[in-house]
Amino acid sequence: MGSLKRLDALPAATLKGIRRGLEKESLRAQANGALALTPHPQALGSALTHPHITTDFSESQPELITGVHSGIEDCLQELTQIHQFTYQVLAGMGDEMLWVSSMPCKLPTDETIPLGRYGASNVGRAKSVYRMGLGYRYGRRMQTISGIHYNWSMPGLGSKDYFALIRNFRRHAFLLLLLFGASPAVCSSFVAGNTHELQALGKHTMFMPHGTSLRMGRLGYQSDAQASIAVSYNNLDGYGASLQDALTRPYPPYEAVGIRNPGGDYNQLATSLLQIENEFYGTIRPKRVIYPGERPLHALRERGVEYVEVRLMDLNPFVPIGIEAQTMRFIDVFLLHCLLSDSPPDTPAEIAELARNQHLTAARGREPGLQLERAGKSVGLLAWGAELLAQCVPVAAALDAAHGTSDYSAALQAASAALHAPDTLPSARVLQAMAAQHGDSFLDFVRTQSAQTRSNFLHQPLPAAVQAQFQATAERSFEEQKAIEAADTMPFEIYRQQYMSPQRLGLAREMAAAA
Repeated sequence: MGSLKRLDALPAATLKGIRRGLEKESLRAQANGALALTPHPQALGSALTHPHITTDFSESQPELITGVHSGIEDCLQELTQIHQFTYQVLAGMGDEMLWVSSMPCKLPTDETIPLGRYGASNVGRAKSVYRMGLGYRYGRRMQTISGIHYNWSMPGLGSKDYFALIRNFRRHAFLLLLLFGASPAVCSSFVAGNTHELQALGKHTMFMPHGTSLRMGRLGYQSDAQASIAVSYNNLDGYGASLQDALTRPYPPYEAVGIRNPGGDYNQLATSLLQIENEFYGTIRPKRVIYPGERPLHALRERGVEYVEVRLMDLNPFVPIGIEAQTMRFIDVFLLHCLLSDSPPDTPAEIAELARNQHLTAARGREPGLQLERAGKSVGLLAWGAELLAQCVPVAAALDAAHGTSDYSAALQAASAALHAPDTLPSARVLQAMAAQHGDSFLDFVRTQSAQTRSNFLHQPLPAAVQAQFQATAERSFEEQKAIEAADTMPFEIYRQQYMSPQRLGLAREMAAAA
């Protein structure tokens, strides 16, 4: 067990040095469960510059972002306070609420889902044009799916370590989908006019009987175009090269859409397979904080991986802020196990196998006897999951020892219990609640949960001093947006061409060394 020796070699200070932050997306919904079409509330600040409250794809899709924390409870407390402020603002405008499920509320026609707006600056316009492009490429409905991103780092790791972690994460991600997937059903408006494998359930509801996370399945962030991107995670150079190819390779269907329409309005930022790096969908991403105007790939190539972004977590509709401490502790154990286990290079065959495992687990993860693939052979999902959890025991013990607690082992034990009692998993609980109280209606269930969550938050107002801080941050964000707009001197088309130029992606290191 070479991995355990390496675990023994990790000082407690390193384990206590783990940092994490959360980014939580959700939709603003009306009391009747329909998408709110109002602009991003002014009192929340500028979506372009506010450090903690922005919008994701849609103007109707707030994204709440914590800072970086060494303590899980501190991280959750900050996310809770951002929610409290957001709910206070929404209450001042009427009866809007945050939709507590990853799968969307009742959606209007695709073209009427509003795109995020970020002001008149070049950078703000580029963000809106990018979203316009996503709408043309994948449809706007798909972009309204929401989740929680878990950003994670540990001191002393380099790019090679993070890529080893990523490879193992991708191999074992099925376990997180099973344990924490909470989107087994969806409003039928989401799939109207599309082919799908879902079954009809109650009123306006489609589902998969053993589904875990429709968000991470064929219904969610998938695309035929992106299926052609064979990104390897064996090292930074290879990852950068495959991403660069997708960012610069012309794609005929997108060329047909064009960058601008005949009236001169922008359809998208580029006609390549990907407009920008963030368009590449994955369950986990290597990340680096970027400088203003810098391309993410350039930052990675210049300064290496700084943290990983876990992207497959559904919102838990039974938890007010969508995620709880025990879940975060389990993710920490899981990521540390991914880091410390042997991580052989990936291959095109394995990458294809992992995609099939993901789709199977998302659609049928609770199906008794479900088989996945491992190195070309069939393996039971439950047996593989139990094997991984057993390997995590010393990892949880080491984290407990470093923190003087038993919480990590408790999180692992809870995961093990849930693995063997699939009816207790969040995805099963969603279907049970829908059946017991809501006539098998997805919309009625989530609307009730969302209204209850709103009421709970409105009964927990922020202390006056904290409320004042949030209001000051919102006002300051508009001043920053105005300053960015005032400093712009370049026509947008010149800005777009410069930002999208391949030179801005940086050079792979061996190319740079040879120059």
